[in-house]
Amino acid sequence: MLRVLAVDDEKPLLEELLYLLSSDPRVLSAEGASDATEALRRITRALESGPEGPDGIDVVFLDIHMAGLTGLDIARLLAGFARPPLIVFVTAHEGFAVQAFDLKAVDYVLKPVRPERLGEAVRRACAQLGRASAQPPGPVERAGTAGRSGPAVPPGPSVPPQRRPSPELTVADRTADQIAVELGGVTRFVAIADIAYVEAQGDYARLHTDEGSHLVRIPLSTLEERWAARGFVRIHRRHLVALGRIDELRMDAGTTSVRVGAAELQVSRRHARQLRDLLMRQATG
Repeated sequence: MLRVLAVDDEKPLLEELLYLLSSDPRVLSAEGASDATEALRRITRALESGPEGPDGIDVVFLDIHMAGLTGLDIARLLAGFARPPLIVFVTAHEGFAVQAFDLKAVDYVLKPVRPERLGEAVRRACAQLGRASAQPPGPVERAGTAGRSGPAVPPGPSVPPQRRPSPELTVADRTADQIAVELGGVTRFVAIADIAYVEAQGDYARLHTDEGSHLVRIPLSTLEERWAARGFVRIHRRHLVALGRIDELRMDAGTTSVRVGAAELQVSRRHARQLRDLLMRQATG
């Protein structure tokens, strides 16, 4: 079972997070800290006690935007220790995901926190620590939902549990033509045909459509393999492009790029020839 510390400088959000964590039977104890100073004081005591000591902490659920030191600052400080507690970031901002996983975060949970999503973060922490009861218990998640402020999450269809052994995959295809994405605790489905290109961002990939972009926790290489038959081609280690969405191919002074809507994307040398051949075949039918 886990001993956890939740850190958030907004009291109502901290109380909600502590309530949800305390409701999970895999959590032995849940403490709270309302600012970075209080959090560091408690974490220091845990480090002095050691992971197996009476004051030990297994996981810190950490907000990012706080007065003074940010959650990322705290994570950087902890990275210097030999056996720090695990970090789960809990934030309303999706733009720090790459930095978070560079700091070896176990998970990155978006606010408002959904009980089932928090349960998945607890499962990952249990799995990484080799603890038992890594599977999230459904009844507790439903009980946690009832304690939230605002509209309750209905017990209807949700994103299905992971169907592959990889712990990195947290989104799943709803049908062969859509992909599920999370934003601010809400799951929506994006048509693959609406995606113009995909950009790698660490362990994440950002899907770019005409209306905006969406961050999903799937490696670019996985999407490349999955969507090859749909006309998506790799043009760079950072980019996967829908062939039919390329408006222009530009070659200048030995460099190649493509225009996809308003975006201009570089094409690496190793992919340039293959891309030109594919575009020629497409143009000639």
